[in-house]
This record gives sequence, structure tokens and C-alpha cells, in this order.
Amino acid sequence: MAELVAVLLDQFATITTREAKQELRLVVGVDEEVRKLEGNLRTVYAVLDDAEKRQMKEHAVKLWLEKLKDVSYEMDNVLDEWNTAMIKSEIEKEEEEETAAENDPIVKKKKKKVCPFIPSPSCCYQVHKLVLRHDIAHKIKELNRKLDEIVREREMYGFELTRGPTFEVVEHRKTTAFVDRSEICGRDEVRGDLVSILLGKGNEEERSPYVISLVGMGGIGKTTLAQLAYNDPEVQDHFEKNIIWVCVSEPFDQCKVAKAIIETLGGSDPNIIELQSLLKKICELIMGKKFFLVLDNVWTEDFTLWEPFKLSLKYGAHGSRILVTTRKNVVAKMMGSARTFNLEVLSDEDCWLVFSKIAFSDKDSKECKQLEDLGMQISNKCKGLPLAAKTLGSLMRFKRSREQWEMVLNSSLWEFENVERGLFAPLLLSYYDLPSPLRRCLSYCAFFPKDYFFSSDELVFMWMAQGYINSKENMEMEIKAGEYFESLAMLSFFQDFVKDYGGKIIRCKMHDIVHDFAQLMTKNECFTINSDKELGLDCRNAHHLRLEIAKEDQNLVSIYSAKNLRTLNFVYRSDYNLSNLFQHFRRLRMLTLDCLDGKSKELPDTVQNFIHLRYLNLVNYNGDKLPETICNLCNLQTLKVNIRSDGFKKMPQGMSKLINLRHLILGVSSLNRKLEFPRGIGRLISLRTLRYFFVSGKDDNKGCKLEELKNLNYLQGTLEIRGLGNVANVTEAENAQLKKKKHLRDLNLYFGGENDALVLNALEPPRDLVNLSINDYQGTRMSPNWMMPLINLKRLTLTCFAQLDCLPPLGKLPSLKSLKITFFMSLKKVGIEFLGIENEIKKCDKIKIFPNLKTLSFHYLNEWEDWIGIGEMRGSGGEEEERCITIMPHLKQLTILCSPKLKSLPDFLRTAPLQMLEVRHSSILSERCQKGSGEDWAKISHIPNIQIDGKYVQKDGREVNSESESSSSTMNLPG
Repeated sequence: MAELVAVLLDQFATITTREAKQELRLVVGVDEEVRKLEGNLRTVYAVLDDAEKRQMKEHAVKLWLEKLKDVSYEMDNVLDEWNTAMIKSEIEKEEEEETAAENDPIVKKKKKKVCPFIPSPSCCYQVHKLVLRHDIAHKIKELNRKLDEIVREREMYGFELTRGPTFEVVEHRKTTAFVDRSEICGRDEVRGDLVSILLGKGNEEERSPYVISLVGMGGIGKTTLAQLAYNDPEVQDHFEKNIIWVCVSEPFDQCKVAKAIIETLGGSDPNIIELQSLLKKICELIMGKKFFLVLDNVWTEDFTLWEPFKLSLKYGAHGSRILVTTRKNVVAKMMGSARTFNLEVLSDEDCWLVFSKIAFSDKDSKECKQLEDLGMQISNKCKGLPLAAKTLGSLMRFKRSREQWEMVLNSSLWEFENVERGLFAPLLLSYYDLPSPLRRCLSYCAFFPKDYFFSSDELVFMWMAQGYINSKENMEMEIKAGEYFESLAMLSFFQDFVKDYGGKIIRCKMHDIVHDFAQLMTKNECFTINSDKELGLDCRNAHHLRLEIAKEDQNLVSIYSAKNLRTLNFVYRSDYNLSNLFQHFRRLRMLTLDCLDGKSKELPDTVQNFIHLRYLNLVNYNGDKLPETICNLCNLQTLKVNIRSDGFKKMPQGMSKLINLRHLILGVSSLNRKLEFPRGIGRLISLRTLRYFFVSGKDDNKGCKLEELKNLNYLQGTLEIRGLGNVANVTEAENAQLKKKKHLRDLNLYFGGENDALVLNALEPPRDLVNLSINDYQGTRMSPNWMMPLINLKRLTLTCFAQLDCLPPLGKLPSLKSLKITFFMSLKKVGIEFLGIENEIKKCDKIKIFPNLKTLSFHYLNEWEDWIGIGEMRGSGGEEEERCITIMPHLKQLTILCSPKLKSLPDFLRTAPLQMLEVRHSSILSERCQKGSGEDWAKISHIPNIQIDGKYVQKDGREVNSESESSSSTMNLPG
């Protein structure tokens, strides 16, 4: 609540600045109303911290806050409407000046002198603006009346003034904050018994399928224990690859559970949607196989929902296991559990171990000794619940003084009792220790279903769309939001992290108890409706709604009452008329449309009604185009379109009006890779994400030219540029100013023209690139000067080079770890120019070539004949100089596919620390690499794993003799 009011105060400042710039004012007398409104907001803001804590025990305070929240959201809409009107004025003014300049520069100058601040000379337009200002003025007066009453009421409660947040954003360097989930205390005996049963080591009575249940209250550690069993190496080996994890939750959706099982087993088929067909597919996939299925977080007591699965899973082999986690013993009985583990709370000792391990992880021994007595008392309040101990440990980790620890120990929030034996009390302490922006970010997660896998980037975009990120730091919103996410993760509000190669969290989950807590904090704000029965719910006060409509004739009248809806995730059938929906919900900040059958119609023109929209996600969009009216959404920050239609070829012409767009994310198929962008996209200087960019043809005056990239210097992540063969001249390539895109890490370039060599040399890529892909290059040579500045490049892929006959000196790239060269049609020789030592070969300095390369692949080099090393080039006289040069000192894997003319391997492979060599469809080389008899065997005999034409010649350092062993080994080889 406090952050919402803070956002409103920031909006006042933004509007004041914009008004001064445009010299636009509201009608006479309203300035005083605006100042009064701002003053009232500051008055309530000062007491919100105290009010939010007291609402948990004082119902009257809770009602007062709800009334304030309603008025605040209403105010947010009015201010945003006001601000949007001014943004549109700026856009229209700029368009008119540009049109005037194109037609007659003198007219443009006259317009500036005669009417410098009025967006349009049209009388009708001026009248419209005047009406708009009167309308906003009237709304502000009405809001003041409501807020006056709230301010008067606050005096009844004697609120304390806010002392300011105690929380500090956690520094990124503290990488040990994500506690290893395997470090679980007090469950060794249960864990051992569980693994033993899974491996069939006990004398348990066999049933088909054999069901084991872990039962206990929320936060007791059921899922963690199941994860430990699931990831146990012995269990993994015992069940081979037939291990399945399904998050069930409530409601028990039979089709979703069946699809999850099928997908894990690798048999996914999007055309199978009926339950009977899905169950049949499960039978086929597990027939005669020993499997291990985990059904996490089962709630349903309805045997009829479980019975079809029980019958299908009987077709698994003897020894198959099903592990169920649930809060209810009756569920374990319903599912026919042969063995049930009822998890009890941790002992005081084990609970203290969990708590102290986190709470004292960043403190020295002196600090630990000073705080230990208080820590023991706080740990005892966790009541033996692992989640509570972990949450409180994360909270106390960043508190250093005894005074701070005593404040937590003596907090009145411990008196709060609710479901799960007061487990919410530790969460409340952590929650109210957060600054208000982080509270709102955390609470927003209640909008998603339980066991949902959050994408960290998506959460960031959604938080931005809701206005949770301070607008004063507009240019760094994503960084600020990313820090918020990491802070919440480090405080144990998220779990089950999936990280990228750099250690950044890309996906995570929320514990179901934390999710319950978030729902408590957003009661009556977040709704999920996915059945006919739920359509009658009273959601007038809803702000965030997930709605799934399975039939065309659903009556949505009850939903339309949610006039203040800010988030809508709508799952529908293609026969539903979206225009009906678009007449309502005009205050949306975020909209996701997901067509269940993948046959969505084109978006209606009425999408322009959503003037407040910041985030638009079109899942499985099957229309041939986007409506031009989408360009009127001038507040839009994120536009995601997953394009399924092959007829979708052009983006709207007015894209340049989306001046606040930061993320344009297009999912395109191979059939619409020539998706055209309109002129003017270069004006979208706030863009951070532009994953796909197509350069229009030379004769296309309405299309986008490469130089439109010139001012898009905030681009980050991945950029794919297609149509570089259409670039008319070198100047256009230079004007793209790629070198200024300092935050780009992945760059994919597609050529295909006669000027490719000149264009490539003129592009100047950013120095901090990590991944680079060059495709369809038509030049005969590549200048070495182009790549040499790429000192941080780790992965390089060169594909479809029709005329190149000499590789550039790639051996000089100091950070390169992976190199893949594919479909080179004219390359006959790979020599020392590839290593990059032509000039250095006479010097006896210590030189490392490809110093960090780990994987090297050559695919489909049909004309390649010679791969020459140093010794082959210089003869026997260069041995002393060869000792000064180290080539590929870290090479682990070498793959050569479909190079039928290659005659031999280079000598330097003798000293390369290769672990895997694969040669396929390269007849001459295959013969030379045969064990013992091959002419190149001496160069490769030290490699422990050698595979020739799909069969191992050597595996793990030993000879593979039998045909059966060779075949089985091949089956498990990736790729």
C-alpha cells in the first residue's frame, strides 16, 4: 500500500514536468485541488507502515486500508489517463512536424512560430483537449472528496509515523545465500528408509503400482524429502531414465497431469488432448518399463479422478514406484498407499541447526556468540517447522545488532495465528521487514497458480507493468527489478532455482505455504476462475484475474463487474469473440491472451481501449497481422507475440508511436523469418529487447533499413539480424553503430548478398559479445580485423558459407570455448592461417593457440581435403619452434561429420587433452582412425572415448569388442 502511494506521488512530479514542457494546464482552479490531493497523500503515506502491521489484528484498520487502496487505484488511473493524454500530444506534434518537413521545410518553421505548444491546428482537436482537461479536473475533485474523508478517519486510530524501512538490498557478491536444499537436518532415517523402499531392498508387499506417501503439514519438508529421493544417484540409476516429477496441486486437472507425465517421458504430442488418448499414450510409454513417478502436493480426495491413472500405471514393470506428497492422510489412503511416512516436526536441536546455519552464515565467531542466546529463542518460535526456520534464518542473516534481534523476538506479529499452526508468523516478520516495493512484488506472485515455474525475466516485466518499480530510475528499471527478485530469492521466498551458465536464476518456484501467505496478503484482489461453477464468484474488487473459458457460450457478466482489473490472463477458444471482452476492463496494465486450440483470430481494433496497458502477451497468435490500432498503446513497455501463422509477414506501420516500448519479443517460425519491420522503429530508443530484426529490400521505401539500429543503444541479451544481404552500402552498415550496443551478449547475423564482405567489415560488433553466429555469408574471405577485438567471445558458429576458401585466424580469440563450422561449400584446406600464427611462427615466444577452446565441430564440409598442422607445414626442421607453441591445450571434444574428402588429422592432436572424438560419414578419415590399423591411430589413441560412424572404437579408455556393447553405448550418447 505504501509503495502504491509513493508511486502516485512520483506520478504527480512526472506530470508537473511534462506539463511545464508542453505549457498545458488544467482548467482554472484545479491547480489548488491537485496540490491538496498531493498533500493528503503525503499525510496518509506517513502512517502507512504502522497501519499495515496493525491490520492483521485490527479489523477496522484493515477496512480503512482497503478504502484507501480503492481510492489510490482510482487516482492512479486518473493520473495515468492525464499523463497518457500528454504523451499522445507529444507524439502527434512530432508526427505533424515530420510530415511538414517532408512536404515543405518552410511550412514546418511557420507552424513552430504560430502554434508552438498546441499539438494540432484543428479547432475540433483543441475542443477535444479542453473537454479532456475538464473531465480530468472533475475526477480530481471527486477523488479529493474521498481522500479528505480517509484523512479525517486516520486520526481515530492514533497511527505512529513511519520511521523508514530497515531493509537493505542484498549485495550480489554474497553468492552463498542460496542454501543447498540437500542440507536437510533431522530426516536421515526417513530418507534412508524411503530410498531403500524405492530401490526394492525391503520386504514390502508388492502392489502394482506400489504407492508411497509422505504426509505432513505445510512447511514440514515433504517436497524437500521427495526431491532428495528423486535426485539420489542410486535411485536415478535404478530407474534409468523413467523418472517423472509432476506438481499436482489443486484442482486435480487430469489432462494436465497426464500431459506432464507424457512430456517427461519424451512422448509429447500436441494433437492428443482427450484424457482417454493421453492415458493410452502413458500405457504405451511405460509398458514393461520400471518407472518412478513423484506426484507432489496432492489435495484431491476424489478416487474417481485418480482411478484412471491407477489403471494405466499398472502396465509398468514390477518394481515401479509412485511417491505422493500430501497434507492429508485421507489422500494417502484414497491413492492406495502401501507405505505412509507421517513427517513430524523437527526436534529443537535440528530446528536450531537449520536456523543457525543460515542466520550466522555471514557473521564471525564473536558476532555469533553475542547473538546466540537470542537466536535460540527465535529458533524455538519456529515450532519445529523447517520452512519457518529457513525463512527466519534468512531474515536474521542481515541483522547485526542485538537491538535488531530483540525487535524480532519481541514483535507483536508472533501473536498472529492462522492456518498451519501459526507458520505465517515467521513469514509476516520477514514480509514486514521488506520495503514496500518488495512487499508488492512478492504479493503479486499470489496471482499465479501453486507450483508455477516463474521466469525471472517475466516477473521483472510484470512488476514494471504494475508500476512497482520506481519511475525515477526509469532507464534502469530492469536492473532495479532484478535486484528485487534476487533479494526475495535470498530471503527464501523462492526456491527450486534453475540457473543459466553464468549463475543467474532464470526460473524458480514458490513454496505452497509462501503462496498461501501471498494469497492472504492479497485477499479479494487475486482470483482464478477455470470452471463454470466459479463464474458466479463475486470479484468486483479483483485487481488480478486468471480466467479460462472452455466453451463459447460462457456468460461473463459476473466477471465484467471487475471494473478495476489491472491484470488479466485469459485462456479461451478461437470461437470466443474478444471484442466483447475488450469493451470492459479498460484499466488493464497487463493482458495475456492464450488461445487453447491455437487457432486465434486477429486481434480486434478495440485493443486500443486499453490505454493504460504496459504488458501485452499474445500466446499462439494465429492472425495474419496485428491491428494498426495497437500502435495507440503509447504506454506499452512489453509486447510479446508468439506467431503461429505463416501468413504473418509485417508489423504495424505505426510502431514508431510506441515510444515507451522496452521489450519487443517475437516468436517466429522458419516460414516467417522475413517478417518486415516498418520505418521508424529506430525511434524506440527505450528498447532493451529486440531479439529479431529484418532489413528490408533495397527498393522497399516503407521497410526498415539497417541504420534504424543507430540509436537503439540500450539493446541487451540477444539480437538476430536477418536480410543483411539487402544492405545497399557500407555507410548504412556503419550507421547501425553495433559497437555501441554494449549490453548485447548474443548476436546472430544472416547475410546472402554480393556486398557481404564489405558489410561485415563495416558492422563493428560490440566487444563484450559472448556468442556469435554468422550465416549465409557469400564472401570469399573474412577480414581478421573484424573478429580480433572480440576478446570475450566464448561461442562462435559459422554456417552456410558458399564461397569462403580460407578460414580467418580464429586461434587468436582468447576466450573462445566452442567453435562450430557447418556447410562450407568451397573450403578445401584448413591450415596454419586458421591457427593465427603466420606472423609469429618465426618467433620462439610462448604462444597459446585457441587457449580456452573445449569443443570443436566440423559438419558438412563436402570439399574439405586437408587439415594441416605446424609439423606438416614445416617438416621435421621446426620441432624446436613447435615446442614454443601450444595448440588447443583445453580441447575436450572434437566432432567431424560428413566430410568425405578429408584425408587426415593434424599432428597437434597428439598432445590435445581430448576426451571425446566422433567421426561420422567421412569415409577416408573413418578408415584412418580404425583402432590399431589406421594411419592416424597414433594421433588419437590417447583419447578415452572414440566413436566412428555411430559405434565406439574406444570407450572410457578401454576397447569395445562386442557389437552389442557398442550399440548400447551409442544409444546413450547425446545427439
